[in-house]
Amino acid sequence: MGKSVRATVALLAMVLLGGCDTMKYYYNQAQNNRHEEAEYSSVPQVDPAPQIISATGYAPISLQPGQTREQKMLMAMRASKLRAYQELTAIVHGQHLFGTNQVRDMVVQNDQFNAAVGGIIRGARVVKSYPIQKDTYATILELDIRDVQRAYIDMQ
Repeated sequence: MGKSVRATVALLAMVLLGGCDTMKYYYNQAQNNRHEEAEYSSVPQVDPAPQIISATGYAPISLQPGQTREQKMLMAMRASKLRAYQELTAIVHGQHLFGTNQVRDMVVQNDQFNAAVGGIIRGARVVKSYPIQKDTYATILELDIRDVQRAYIDMQ
């Protein structure tokens, strides 16, 4: 074989082997794209439509601590807001319920029932805070449940 034939064979071999490397690169890229698409499709999606939930808290004005009616009203405003947050937490996270009954001689002696609420609420907004009649204050809170869903998805 002549020198030019060897050079031609060597050049042809390099081109063919280079093509294999290029094909391997494109194959790996396609595999990576397929895995990324599978991971993205397994992430739950949040419904784009608003899903607003609301809760109302009430507090009596006259039972609040304070020396003046204005101080009692401020305390009632605060208490009604906290009560509204408690209601909103119960809606979002649920309530833990615990009850006991004591029966003696087929007669109920003691019947107790307890409820507890726990959780974190972020993104709630006060819609309205207002007095009702003469002695009650109310606060309405709203929360878009999509914010809760997004936070849950981000935690995973």
